[in-house]
Amino acid sequence: MSAFTSEWPGVSVVLPILNEERHLQDAITAILKADYPGELEVILALGPSKDRTDEIAAQLVKMDARVKLVASPTGRTATGLNAAIAQSAYPIITRIDGHAEITTHYIRDAVSIMKSTGAVNVGGIMAAVGTTLFERAVATAMRSPLGVGASRFHTGGVAGPADTVYLGTFNKAALLAAGGYDERYTRAQDWELNFRLRKNGGVIWFDPSLVVTYRPRSTVKALAKQYFQYGRWRHAVSRSHKGSVNYRYLAPPTADLIIFTSLIGGIFNPLLFIPAGGYFLAIMAGALAIGKSFGEKLILPVVLATMHIVWGLGYLTSPPGLITEEE
Repeated sequence: MSAFTSEWPGVSVVLPILNEERHLQDAITAILKADYPGELEVILALGPSKDRTDEIAAQLVKMDARVKLVASPTGRTATGLNAAIAQSAYPIITRIDGHAEITTHYIRDAVSIMKSTGAVNVGGIMAAVGTTLFERAVATAMRSPLGVGASRFHTGGVAGPADTVYLGTFNKAALLAAGGYDERYTRAQDWELNFRLRKNGGVIWFDPSLVVTYRPRSTVKALAKQYFQYGRWRHAVSRSHKGSVNYRYLAPPTADLIIFTSLIGGIFNPLLFIPAGGYFLAIMAGALAIGKSFGEKLILPVVLATMHIVWGLGYLTSPPGLITEEE
């Protein structure tokens, strides 16, 4: 199943694209600047965007023959990725998002690490970087254990085997042998795929030298929707794959139950407000500690509470028939 019939095998970069007018040009330009010595193609799976995404994608095709387009009528991430992979020509698949940017050496380093470790998927840091004040606050939260726990692909750590990684560079044969992305999943499809790759005996490898710039959500509403879906679909993975439960993922729903019980109980006994009050005091203190500016310190309590509480709500309210419902 080795992809290394040559020193630098061809790489197909695949991207699921939907409403990426703001970042698509920068994302693809960064990929095309890669210093990779082997063959390279970029396949955009275009969903039904409501902005200028399709127009920008067409311009990119005219600018560089390595850019190719495939249709993704549903706009669902997993469906688009599978459509792009089906049209790919090369034995290495690198997944990038339309709102992410890679360094010039990212693909070269990923392939080199894959070759040296024998891993079927390698990935690194999801380096959140914002432009507006709110986005910068979200980025700070996403790169701190206070916001996301001890997740290496958010906060860093030593290189080595991992449960999952951000995006990833895959051995295409191993990816296809595992069945590709499960198109029933709206979110958590990366985690779910990596679970199956590991179940097949493959190694998922994290390396902090692989850094991808990620653009965070720009409003509280968008952030809440994102994290609600994260929690909702992470619970779906836990139900489908019993061995995938990680107790770190149980922290937000457990905290929600404690907070909600505290708030309701406090109506009858003010002392019961203490757990909820303690939580909110803790995130305010944490915001003061990790905030990089006065504005961030003010916004971060809202950002952190949204990430924690809404993720937990998504997990708690995730229906048992979610995967069937979404088919």
